[in-house]
Amino acid sequence: MGASVTLREMVDMASGGARARSGPAPDPDSYRSQNREWFELPADGFAGVVPDFPLPRAIQFSTYFEDGKKVTEPDAEATADVWDAELELWSDLWRKPQAHAWSTLGLKFQVAAYARAFLESVRAEAVSGMKTAVLRMETELGISIAGMRQNGWNISAPTAAPSKPVAPAAAAARQTSTGSWLSGVSVEGG
Repeated sequence: MGASVTLREMVDMASGGARARSGPAPDPDSYRSQNREWFELPADGFAGVVPDFPLPRAIQFSTYFEDGKKVTEPDAEATADVWDAELELWSDLWRKPQAHAWSTLGLKFQVAAYARAFLESVRAEAVSGMKTAVLRMETELGISIAGMRQNGWNISAPTAAPSKPVAPAAAAARQTSTGSWLSGVSVEGG
């Protein structure tokens, strides 16, 4: 007789179908992505007002031994150093093109959590779980290339640099149905 499955196990089991990060990331130049809408981010970066860092200071502690007993107490200097590093990273992140989308979507707390986690993950004593969390946050916030593609974000051509000209007929063919997608391809010997 087969093994019985509980309702809880059935709910937790994955069923068929696509997963959020299964397969290759969407590519704005691919055939399958021709009809997907891509959100254009300004190449010059975010020009809006950078929000204030929304998280409180992360109190740092120093630990030492005194008379054979372990003593842990707040470290004001280390706290100030971490705070300054968080504010600097926060400012750098909000100069990125992705900040336009973050501002539109109201993701300041998520970006702040990323900044704090990133700085924690680069410490020598950081655990691997924190490093993994930072990589996932980069993807979810569109900081990585894969994350930008997953979110459907594309950085537009810089305004100062001349863009590569696109033949109008080629651009129009890309926007049409699959019948004209390969109309410019010729086959030799056929």
